[in-house]
Amino acid sequence: MKLAAGFLIFSWAVTLNATDTGTALSGGATTAFDASRNAFTLSARNILPEHRTDFYVGDSFFNENWLAATPVHSERGGLGPLFVSRSCAACHVRGGRGETPDDNLPPETMVVRISVPGQGAYGGPKPDPIYGLQLQTHALPGYQPEAQVLAAYKELGGSFADGEKYYLRQPCFQVADFAYGPPQTNLVVSPLTAPAVIGLGLLEAVPESSLRARAEQNAHRTDGIAGKVNQVWDNTDKKFAIGRFGWKAEQPSVRQQCAAAFDGDMGLTTPVFPDENYTAAESTCTNAPNNGHPEVSEQIFRQVVLYARLLAVPVRRDVTNAMVLRGQKLFAQLNCAVCHAPELQTGDVPGFPELSQQTIHPYTDLLLHDMGEGLSDHRQVFAASGREWRTPPLWGIGLVGTVNGHNFFLHDGRARGMTEAILWHGGEAEHSKEQFRQLPPADRDALISFLKSL
Repeated sequence: MKLAAGFLIFSWAVTLNATDTGTALSGGATTAFDASRNAFTLSARNILPEHRTDFYVGDSFFNENWLAATPVHSERGGLGPLFVSRSCAACHVRGGRGETPDDNLPPETMVVRISVPGQGAYGGPKPDPIYGLQLQTHALPGYQPEAQVLAAYKELGGSFADGEKYYLRQPCFQVADFAYGPPQTNLVVSPLTAPAVIGLGLLEAVPESSLRARAEQNAHRTDGIAGKVNQVWDNTDKKFAIGRFGWKAEQPSVRQQCAAAFDGDMGLTTPVFPDENYTAAESTCTNAPNNGHPEVSEQIFRQVVLYARLLAVPVRRDVTNAMVLRGQKLFAQLNCAVCHAPELQTGDVPGFPELSQQTIHPYTDLLLHDMGEGLSDHRQVFAASGREWRTPPLWGIGLVGTVNGHNFFLHDGRARGMTEAILWHGGEAEHSKEQFRQLPPADRDALISFLKSL
């Protein structure tokens, strides 16, 4: 495997040299040397031979459609009866980001999380008595989707310090046609786009002590930046743990993140979440056939989790370009690098030496930060308030357009490019956003060029 990795690095020698390969290798030895539309679909480059078969089997179950249960048992059976999508890849297209719909169209690569004010089990979000914690916008024949969701937006204008105007797109999704009765009148609705799924195993491998140390350092800052960990319920170990995954860091592990997606998005039971995703109030669903208990077998579930853990991060591009380097310097000067931490170190991962002791460049601290009222969804998720969001990793962000054919960013995809995404920053990032707004055009372009190199 060392020879193979060495060959890959050598093949890029025209653009990388001994002084810059460290920052170019976003995922350490796992980094994939591919900048094509398939850049988010490759295995870790140092994958062990004994993990390859499970990776490709997991790939198949991630990408292919799941089917309704039938009297004859199928490994792909058990979909629904209520669901959002028929496959993981339907939202995470080629491992990448979901796309926001145009006005008056339903979201196809997003989920719509819901809750009511207060706290539910273990301090998590409180479910609506009928519709739970997520709206199921599709259903098998003979059943009704829970509700219909349509996108709507309004434009908000502003200008840079030099007078150049900009427009921000604010979403105001409409929810109607509740099929099983009216929800609570104080229902909180939060549309969320599917994030890219690269590098999850590496982020999981960052020691808990490192995240707590970063949060402690934030607590002593005097510039208003105050990242904190989310404490969430681990359904496997039956205890609280640090959240790492999801827009509000609501899942503690890749295993639980995958199980939550199977359950919430496709109506598939797993060893982690063995119960169907409909509520007692949706009694017509109880006669739906299932595919056993659980519907996703332990073996298949393990293979999908392994696949998610070992999806590689693509190599950075243009790391020695003068404009990119200028943008990188500005990124640090504007304090962006405090939350979007350029470097983390993984620990030892039993059974996964590929992920162990890797120096990675994810541009996240995995902590929650207050991003201001403009980005608030008013929905509390464990310790995360409506204004607080986990810092999203930026690795691979420059390839979203290539992989997914769009450049919609932020948790609900409202930003139509990186500049809009920055201009939506508020709260702890208000000062950094304002500094960006004050930059001359050449410096703004340099910072965006740096982001596109990631």
